[in-house]
Parts: sequence; structure tokens; C-alpha cells
Amino acid sequence: MAGRPAPAYVLGIDLGTTSVKAALLVETEQGQVVAGSCSRETQAHTSSLEAGPQGMEQNVWRIIRTLNQCLAALPQQQLQKVSHIGISGQMHGIVFWKKDKGCKWTESGRGPMFEPEDVSHLITWQDGRCSPTFLSSLPLPQSHVSLATGFGCATIYWYLKKSPDFLKSYDAAGTIHDYVVAMLCDLKKPLMSVQNAASWGYFNCRSKSWNTDILKKSGFPVHLLPEVGDPGSIAGSTICAWHGIPKGAKVGIALGDFQCSVYSCLTERTDAVLNISTSAQLTVSMPPGFQPPETPDPSSAITYFPYFNGDYLAVAASLNGGNVLATFVDMVSRWTEELGLRVQESDIYTKIIKAALDQNDSKLSIHPTVFGERHMPEQLASVANIAVSDLSLGHVTRALCRGIVENLCSMLPVQRLMETGVLLVKAGVYLTCRPTWDASLRSLAHLLMIFHLQ
Repeated sequence: MAGRPAPAYVLGIDLGTTSVKAALLVETEQGQVVAGSCSRETQAHTSSLEAGPQGMEQNVWRIIRTLNQCLAALPQQQLQKVSHIGISGQMHGIVFWKKDKGCKWTESGRGPMFEPEDVSHLITWQDGRCSPTFLSSLPLPQSHVSLATGFGCATIYWYLKKSPDFLKSYDAAGTIHDYVVAMLCDLKKPLMSVQNAASWGYFNCRSKSWNTDILKKSGFPVHLLPEVGDPGSIAGSTICAWHGIPKGAKVGIALGDFQCSVYSCLTERTDAVLNISTSAQLTVSMPPGFQPPETPDPSSAITYFPYFNGDYLAVAASLNGGNVLATFVDMVSRWTEELGLRVQESDIYTKIIKAALDQNDSKLSIHPTVFGERHMPEQLASVANIAVSDLSLGHVTRALCRGIVENLCSMLPVQRLMETGVLLVKAGVYLTCRPTWDASLRSLAHLLMIFHLQ
């Protein structure tokens, strides 16, 4: 209609474990429409000099390069109409930087973009350098969340005790998505949402504050802790026309990728949501006004995640999901190479999923916790009921997929879901994985539906 202002676009960005995704959303008369999207693998995994094989680190320069590539692939005319930017990413992880040298801005053909400058590697949520013995030596947090390896504060403690000179090189820290928000808005001190703060440990969700007294007594560098704000609030505005996005576009405080994935499909409090990504989660919304216990139960498989508007999610947050399937495919690939053959991983995914769907059943039993679980870090994977009749790729893949579901259901049993009033379990797939996983994970979701979560 003549005279009507052009619709504003919202840019959504997710900085995942293995890929970066970006999408443009616009409001039309027919409702919200995705006007453009892009997904690229980061290929950012790198070795850890300090932690060795237990470390899990990523090159931040490669992550930001991939982010720039994603934005460059989106329509420029639509980017110029963006009014708001929302960013989510992997929780628990941590990256360090110098406040005055966190990035350098350069000019591209589509407008300014930034690249990391004085920035550490990203130590991811999968990092395993903090052993149970090491964690038990740390002060007890005043928090409802048990401390685990891969948590930001645990990683800082590790550097404090194992490599203190490393920490002297930086004066700011946050998750990878907190870093991006800080660079876009030129924040003098990083700003972190309650969602991300709780995932770092040593954060009291009731008072919305860090355990500074406890941390200071042990020499923890509390100056590295970000300020904390509510999910859904505005962190600041873009300081320049980033990739053509207007200067002054509003940037939301960085959010947890898990909470965002649940938000996209949790429409009723009687819904439960199953996410399969690099890891896996089964979650249900807690009643309004619910507050988690003041102290955690380290042996409990259930964690209470801060959600939106003061609500909480009860979550069976498994460390074992799509990464288990990836490990299996990698094993098959390596075996075939040792036999003198070479098969593309994407072909392996296609064939094993089809083989699994062609099998009616498998008596083979696989407990797939190759990455342990936070509440039972030393319990690894096992296989039982091995019979000659159940050794095909189809039998093994089907048993592996069933094992992923059964592990989740052991953490948050169906009976407990029913007791909380759940009427529907939505078995969805949050595609944070390699693009080559996407079709396979959709088929995996099909398998999960077949199992009926029983």
C-alpha cells in the first residue's frame, strides 16, 4: 500500500558447536516469514596446548569468518532493513579477550565487518580438562546448578591453578555469543544473560548475582565475570553498518541456544520437548512461580535451566546425542579406510539410517554414553545382548538410536512427565549440527517417534 513504511527485518544468528546459522525474519500480512537463511560449517576445532587430549577448543577467528560468510550470503537489500539482531549460541563455553583489542573492523564490499584480534580460543562446553577430582577441590557454589567440566567458571579455575599466566593476558570473558554482542555494541564490559550465567556455575539465579564472596576467597579473578541481564532485554546498538545492517540496530542480550530451541516449539505448558543436536535434551516447563532448590543434587540427572520471564525448564540434558551418531560414523569410516576403501561420511549416514529404518527390531542393547553424563561422568558406553542375528549395520544403528532415547528417558522418565501434566511430547530436531547431519537427524527423529519414548 502506498505510503506504508517498508517492513523491518529481524536477523537471527546461532553460533553452534559445529556450524553458524543466520536467518532473516519479516512480518507480513500472512504472518512471520523467513526471508533468507544460511548455514555454514565452522571447521573451527583445534588442539589444546594446555589441556592436551582432554581439551576441546575452537578457533574464534574461524567462527567469525564463518559468521561473515553467512551474512555475505544473505540479500543485501534486506540486511539494510534490519532493525533488531538476536544472537544465541552454545552455553557453558568461554572465550577470553582484551577489552580494547577484542576485534578490528575492516571495510568489505557490503559494509564494515569485524575480525577477532586479541582473543583466546573458545573452550567449549565439551571440554573435559576439569576432572571430578579437580572439581571436588573447588569451593562449593551457592547455586542450584552443580559445577561440571566445560562450565566457564570451572575453566577459569583450571587456568588459575594450572596456567595462571594465561589469565593475565585478558581482562574480559564471556560465551562466544556474548563476545559477538560485545563487539557489535562496543560494550566496555561484557553483558551476559541469566541463561548463560547459570550455565557457567557460581551464579545465584534467585539474586541474579555471581558468588563473588565465595570466589574472591579462593583468589578467583572476579573482574573477568560479565555483568548480567534478563533474557529478552536489549544489550545495545550496532556501532556501525555491519554488513550493511544500519548503524544503531538494536542487539539483544545473547541467549542460550537450548532455551531458544525450546521457545520455538513449546506452545503449551503441557508440552514436553525433545531436542536432538550435538547433544540431546528432554525438557518440560515448570509451573509459574517455581524456584529451584538452593543447593543442587550432584547425582540428579535433572537440571533446572532459567527460561524467559522468570520461568524455569526441568531438563534432562544429556551429553550424548547427534555426537554419538557422528562418533559411530567416524568409526565406520576409519574401519573402511583401514581396509583400503574410502567412503564419504555423508554416504555412510544415508546408508546406515536407511538400513535402520528397514529393520523392524533389534534385540541388541547399546548404552551410548561415550561422552559420559554430568551426573555420572565415569559411566561410559556399553553393549549387551550381542547375537549373530543382530550384527548388521541396520541392527546396530537402530539399537544405537534407541539407546539415545532410552538414556534420555532414564534421566527424565515418562512417568515423571505424566506426573507434571505433560500431554504431548514433541520430538523435534534442533539442527545445530553439521549440515551433512540434517537429513540423517530428520530420519533419527522418525526413529524416535517409532520408539514412542517408552
